[in-house]
Formats: sequence, C-alpha cells, structure tokens
Amino acid sequence: QVQLEESGGGSVQAGDSLRLSCAASRRTFSTYAMGWFRQAPGKEREFVAALSWSGDTTVYADSVRGRFTISRHSAVDTVYLRMNSLKPEDTAVYYCAFRYGGVPFRNSGGIDFWGKGTLVTVSS
Repeated sequence: QVQLEESGGGSVQAGDSLRLSCAASRRTFSTYAMGWFRQAPGKEREFVAALSWSGDTTVYADSVRGRFTISRHSAVDTVYLRMNSLKPEDTAVYYCAFRYGGVPFRNSGGIDFWGKGTLVTVSS
C-alpha cells in the first residue's frame, strides 16, 4: 500500500502561481508513473498532468499545457505541479495519482493509489 500526501494548495488571485507537492509514504522499488487530476465543484474529476517513471515523458491536459509543469524528485518519491498564470477555472480539488508501470497516464483507468486532495481556489 502506498499512501500519497498532497500539500501546497491555497487561495490565490488570478495570474498568481502555486506549487503542489505529492509525497509517497514509502519507497517503492517498482516502476511507476505519477500525476495529477482535479475536480471542480459540480464537475467530474479530470486529468491534469502525468510523468513517466524516467521523468523523460510528460503529458498535459490541453487546458493547462504551457501554464503547468510537472516534475519529480525521484530520490524522495515526490512529484510536483508548478501552476503558473492561474485562472478562476483552475479552482478545484487537486488529487495526486500513482500507477504502477512506467508509462504516464492520461485518464483515471488503472490508477492504483489516490491522495486525499488539496484545494486550490483562484479568485478573479
């Protein structure tokens, strides 16, 4: 069992930046991909970004490409989401996701572990 703990959410103004972090509870010696989803009030959870095991491959939702950057610190099993130029429509609970296997994911199918989420609120 891998537990994921997100941090870094908060309330900001449009145009501001935030960095989310997600730390895995223990070292795993399997290959895995990690990434982020978000769920806005009254909407379904949607994919945001994911990163391959090697860190060489990243995938992004069209709505965040060019503004958000996903990265990882492999030594401590932590993934980050740097969010720039935030918009009110980015307001959501952001969830960290973990899936065994090195290929980054683009949807929630096969996700092995989820974090509890961290709230990001962007006001205009």
